[in-house]
Order: sequence, then C-alpha cells, then structure tokens
Amino acid sequence: MITLTQRLEDAADTPDNLPTLTLTCQQRTHSRLRAQLDDGRDVGVMLPRGTSLSAGDLLAADDGQCVRVVAAAESLSVSTCGDPLLFARACYHLGNRHVPLQISDHTLAYSTDHVLDEMLQGLGLSVTHTQAAFEPEPGAYGGGHHHAH
Repeated sequence: MITLTQRLEDAADTPDNLPTLTLTCQQRTHSRLRAQLDDGRDVGVMLPRGTSLSAGDLLAADDGQCVRVVAAAESLSVSTCGDPLLFARACYHLGNRHVPLQISDHTLAYSTDHVLDEMLQGLGLSVTHTQAAFEPEPGAYGGGHHHAH
C-alpha cells in the first residue's frame, strides 16, 4: 500500500500523467483515510490533522511517488438565480442549516437533499439535479472544516 504523507505546495513542475485519487467532498475533508487510486492500487492518506484537500492537489509518499487529487462527481442540487436579494436569502437559509455550499456567479449547489430543494422552491427558486464535482466554500474561521457526523 502506498502511504501519502504530504501535500506538495509547489505543483508547477510535476508531470501531467500522475496517478489520480478521486475523492468525494466528504473524503477530501479527512486528513486520514484509506482509499484506492483510480488504477486500483490501495493508498493510505496520513496527512497532518486538519488538512483539507482540493481538486488538483498533489500528494506525495515518503518514497517520492506522487498522486493528483480529483474531485469525484456527486449528486448535487443546483439553483441559479439572477435576483441578488433572493440569491442572498437562499444562501442565508442554507448557511443557517450549516449546509456545505458551493457558490458561484448567480448559482449555488449543495449535496442533493429534497427537504432543502423544497425550501428553496418555497422561496421561489428553481432547483435542478446534476452529477458534478462538489467544491463548497471553505470554513469561515480558518480552522479547517468542522463537520458534525
């Protein structure tokens, strides 16, 4: 098993054809986990506690092997809204429930949840479902992610 112990800060001169490790958003918040590379090899991730990973991050083993982190496609609810006030209200109500939320221009996305979908529809937004990488906003207080399990 390959044990990945560090995240490389400078990824500029690494080859494009590195093995990949596809992880869900939830898995990317764990500093320690066992997983499989996309080529089927077993890996253990043993990073400093509190380390969160993003798509494109490079992880290295003590023997110098590197792998690239890929964001897995997940079931997402997506809502696009051109009304800034309505958009802000939607983000507020989702944030109030501590929902990890991906926010981009006029669009928000979260792990599919029919109760939340209905709440947004009640506010007047339309919601669609898709399979896509999920990269929510990082925690506001800089201390890594705190998820209740």
